[in-house]
Amino acid sequence: MLPDPLRRGPSLRIVGLMSGTSYDGVDVVAAEFTADGDTLRLRPLGHRELAYPDDLRAEIGALLPPAATTIEAVCRLDNRLGEVFAEAAAAGVELAGGAADAVVSPGQTVFHWVEAGRVRGTLQLGAPARVAARVGVPVLHDLRSADVAAGGQGAPLVPAFDALLLDPAFSPRAARGPAGTGARAALNLGGIANLTVVAPGAPVLGYDVGPANALLDAAARRLLDRPCDVDGARAAAGRVHEALLARLLAEPYYAAPPPKSTGKELFHGGYLDAALAALGEPVAADDVLATLTELTARTVADACDRHRVTEVVAAGGGVRNPTLRARLAALGEGRWRLRTTDELGVPAQAKEAYAFALLGWLSWHGLPGAVPSVTGASRAAVLGSWTPAGPSAAAPCPPAPRRLVVDA
Repeated sequence: MLPDPLRRGPSLRIVGLMSGTSYDGVDVVAAEFTADGDTLRLRPLGHRELAYPDDLRAEIGALLPPAATTIEAVCRLDNRLGEVFAEAAAAGVELAGGAADAVVSPGQTVFHWVEAGRVRGTLQLGAPARVAARVGVPVLHDLRSADVAAGGQGAPLVPAFDALLLDPAFSPRAARGPAGTGARAALNLGGIANLTVVAPGAPVLGYDVGPANALLDAAARRLLDRPCDVDGARAAAGRVHEALLARLLAEPYYAAPPPKSTGKELFHGGYLDAALAALGEPVAADDVLATLTELTARTVADACDRHRVTEVVAAGGGVRNPTLRARLAALGEGRWRLRTTDELGVPAQAKEAYAFALLGWLSWHGLPGAVPSVTGASRAAVLGSWTPAGPSAAAPCPPAPRRLVVDA
C-alpha cells in the first residue's frame, strides 16, 4: 500500500521489463502513472513479448543451479542479456510514444541464495548500463537486494502491485464469499507459482507456492525435446501417476510457513530426474506431464483453500495452458472462482512487467515497494539501484571541472 496520500502530480511514463524463471523471453510494457490523492492511476500504453533465441536460452540454462559455472560465463551472460534488455527497453520507449521517464530492468535471476529458510543474497544479470546507454533515461535495477538487506526474502515483489489492484476497500469488483471475508488472491503462473492474498483488515500475504511451468518445461525438454507442452496437450492426453504425485507432494517446501520464496535452485530438471529415478519404474511422458500439471494445480488450490479466498485472479504464462486452467477451476469449484487479470484491464501475460513498472514509480518517489508482511523484512524498503543515463535533470549541472583543490 502507498504509505501516505499523494498530491496529484505530473504523470510519469515508465517502461517495465520482465524475464522470469521460465527464461523464454522478455515481456515489455509501457505505462503512464498519475497520482490523484491516494489513488494511483495506471494507463497501459502497450506491451510486447520478445522471445529469446534458442542459444541464449541454452546459455542461461547452462549457468543456472545446480550447474557449475565460471566468472567468465557470468560476465559474458550479464552483458549479452544487457544488450537484449536494451533492445527491449527501446521497444518499450516506442510503446510509450517515443519518450519515457525511466526504465525498470530487474534482470534475469540466476541465483537466489537460501539457507535454512533465510535468504542470504540474490543475483540478477542484465548490465543496466547498456540499457541506459541505449535508451538515454535512468534505469532501475537490482530490485531484490534492498529487501534482502532488511532481512526479507527479496521475493515476491509483485504483491505491492496486487495489493493496490485488489484492495477491497476501493475495488468495486471485490468478491464477497459466504463468510463475508472478501479475501481475494492474485496468482502468477510463471516458472514458479506465487500467490498474493488481500483481505479487509488483514496484512497483505504473499509467497511462492511452488513450481508452475518450471518442472513442466523441464519435462518437455527432457521427454519431448520441446521447450514446452503447448496448450498442455500432452498433459491432457496423459493420466496422473499417483505414486509420482505423492513423492512430489512430499517436498518439505510446501509445508514450510511463509514468508518463503523459491526458484530453479530447487525446482529444476535434476529435481525431476531424481523423483522419477526413485520410483524404480518407467513413467510415460504424457503421464509425467499430467502429474506435474496436477502438482501445480493441487498445491495452488490447497493454498487458496487455506486462506479461504473467494476469488483468484490469475496471470502469467501458465494461464495460456488450458489444461492447467481447467484443473484449477475444477479444484476451486464451489469455493473460489478463477478469472484473469485481463478482466481488470491488465494483460495477463504482461502483468509482472506492469508490476515492475509500478515499483519503478514508487522508487522514483522514494516510496517503499516491498511489503514486509510478504517478504518478512524488518522494514519496508525502497527498492533498486539507479543507473543514470547522464546529468540529472532535477539539479542544475555545473560546468565540467578542470582541476581539484583540497581545502584543509
